[in-house]
Amino acid sequence: MQRREFFALLGGAAAWPVVAWAQQAAIPLVGFVTGLSSNYVVGRKPAFRQGLREVGYVEGQNVVVEYHSVEGQSGRLPGVVTDLIDRKVAVIVAVGGTDPAKAAKAATTTIPIVFISAADPARCRYCHKAQPPRR
Repeated sequence: MQRREFFALLGGAAAWPVVAWAQQAAIPLVGFVTGLSSNYVVGRKPAFRQGLREVGYVEGQNVVVEYHSVEGQSGRLPGVVTDLIDRKVAVIVAVGGTDPAKAAKAATTTIPIVFISAADPARCRYCHKAQPPRR
């Protein structure tokens, strides 16, 4: 083997780990935020994880979920959501009323937001009448 061929082979072999690392997809980060208590979150984790598994995601293997509760202090929601956006979450899951979803919607137009709430987001908070869509 010629000297040049040897160094070319050696250089190519050294690059294999870098190429393999670059080809690995980043594990998505999901931001789970609620205005309710952390006990509420604990009680919902099994069902949430089951839902993730049903669509092919296993927490800790191919997805990471960060759970955040503001313990009823809705004024903290914008800060929590901003922190999640800064961390480059793939999606924000807003749970427990419309306040977490509204905080997420006010903070980003590019990150998908999934909200889970028994409240009707199209109803007026004060008069309980359906509001026409905004244009």
